[in-house]
Amino acid sequence: MDKRSVSIVIPNWNRRALLVRLLERLAAQTRRPEEVLVVDNGSTDGSAEAAGALGARVIEMGTNAGFARAVNRGVGETSGAWIGVVNNDIEPREDWLERLLAGTGDAWFATGKILSEGAPARIDGAWDALARSGCACRCGWGADDGSRWSERRRIRMAPLTAALVRRAAFERVGMLDERFESYLEDVDFGLRCALAGLDGVYVPEAVAWHRGSATLGAWSPAMVRLIARNQVLLVAKHFSAKCLMRNAWAVLTGQALWGVLALRHRTGLAYLRGKWEGMRRFRSWREAGRSELEGILAESEAEIRDLAREGGFGWYWRLYCALT
Repeated sequence: MDKRSVSIVIPNWNRRALLVRLLERLAAQTRRPEEVLVVDNGSTDGSAEAAGALGARVIEMGTNAGFARAVNRGVGETSGAWIGVVNNDIEPREDWLERLLAGTGDAWFATGKILSEGAPARIDGAWDALARSGCACRCGWGADDGSRWSERRRIRMAPLTAALVRRAAFERVGMLDERFESYLEDVDFGLRCALAGLDGVYVPEAVAWHRGSATLGAWSPAMVRLIARNQVLLVAKHFSAKCLMRNAWAVLTGQALWGVLALRHRTGLAYLRGKWEGMRRFRSWREAGRSELEGILAESEAEIRDLAREGGFGWYWRLYCALT
């Protein structure tokens, strides 16, 4: 296997026009991937046929199996040493893959600067962090692009919005946890990488634009339910009993404040349904927690607090930091 070979995996559910745009952008890259695979989750808008016509290999799942299962199927069907996981609503700059691959070094995964398609001077996401609450933070989201977001740095977690992951990382820590379906499955994967000592790199020269929530819709009830549920399940899976007791106030505060966000977006009922589903599954998800977890959470939350002090976040993280 060529150690620099790249296979792109694109999970897709409808949004044919976005998928076509992405495939055209990938074909125009200064460093083209060795293969492009579209894993179609039962689209009804001709997505699969359009992808095939543009030269992508297509796997049709037949139903909406969720983001995690689609990615796992794609990883299993590809041969590259590097796996590029790319959402269908991403528009990569023509040198995105060349820059990202060149910046990987000895890292296990890499992500670039993701800008908001609707506001190109604003960051959509750079890297992820995880608070002691079990709530994930998309570092940079909503901030104006600037010097902080133009410096290469090591990271613990990368959003699988447009990222490169070594195939060996999947072999070391396992595939995405399909029980999450969609949302926070990448945070869980990043946390498992951190616990295994596998870190990544943020490569700001690798630029892409993201529409965001193109499949389910921003603050849709389906999205809110899944995130609210998966916040609980992330805690159930990784927090030992002692860790949960020590961080109980942070967990309650962070997840309750996220409910306030849902109420402000008129999706309070979906939030409650998600929490109820998470609590019903809590015991069945319990695993033996790792002692290293609390150190990772402390460092990750310290990063969130630093960004919040700079005013880079909205009221949610500032209030969470003040209360905890």
